[in-house]
Amino acid sequence: MKFTLVQDTRIGARPYQQDRIGHWSTRTSLLLAVADGMGGHDHGDLAAQAAIDHLSVEFRRDAKPRLADPDVFLFRSLGRAHAAIQLESQRLRLAEPPATVIVACVVQDGYAYWNHVGDSRLYLIRNGRIVSRTKDHSRVQQLVDEGRIREESIPSHPDRNKLLQCLGGVQAPKIEPASSARLAKNDILLLCSDGLWGPLTPRQILGALLSKDLKGAIEDLASLAAARAGDECDNISALAMLWGEDEVAPVTEPQTLPAHELPTKPQNLGSAETEYLRMTDEEIERAIAEIRAAVAKNKPRNET
Repeated sequence: MKFTLVQDTRIGARPYQQDRIGHWSTRTSLLLAVADGMGGHDHGDLAAQAAIDHLSVEFRRDAKPRLADPDVFLFRSLGRAHAAIQLESQRLRLAEPPATVIVACVVQDGYAYWNHVGDSRLYLIRNGRIVSRTKDHSRVQQLVDEGRIREESIPSHPDRNKLLQCLGGVQAPKIEPASSARLAKNDILLLCSDGLWGPLTPRQILGALLSKDLKGAIEDLASLAAARAGDECDNISALAMLWGEDEVAPVTEPQTLPAHELPTKPQNLGSAETEYLRMTDEEIERAIAEIRAAVAKNKPRNET
């Protein structure tokens, strides 16, 4: 696979960083993820780190070198990350489970497959246009869908931070089927926390990506978001991929969902909907052990 990755993460005006970025690849599969620990909950950084590390463990286990089914992989990995965060909270005897939002994307066989919980976003950008983006699991997105407010009102609305779903927390997320799209050469996938997209307009995002190379554009967008947010600047994180392949003949032909058809309501998945909640304690304990091992291995040297 031919692709270029660029990432940028900044603490903003917050006392510490609760965002986490991860990317992993084999010769035929790539996984990208951005998690944003929820600042209104204690230990949001713990939840974000646990979610990212859990995705890492699952991808390294299942990508041999391809994932058998990227949609199922994302569904199960996100669900099990939720269960693992809750169990870790119990182990640490926290007053309430920490929580995080997350967006994750698999690139395989010339297709991108993505899923999310909360308001971290994915944008698919082609020929200077946003051809698809995730819809936030938030109160304000619900108001937009109902036609009660305009999209431009999201960043300044008083309910801006009211989320309907997250990983961790008390209530299990209702994880939807993944969306997918066939990639064309020079497509850009941008995964980001609300610290990046919140202060920016779609025109500003596109303007930067059209005017500079990917690295320069992401740096400029992070700086612009910080400047526009000022003293209220949230943690800022962005992970972008520039696709360098011509059209790839896929192994399977997944259904591509146009932007206006992205699911906004939980869909009936039958028995699969709660598959991750039926994990035994032993299975979740094993998952937690794998996460702790990954955290210990990848812990920055300056952490104590």
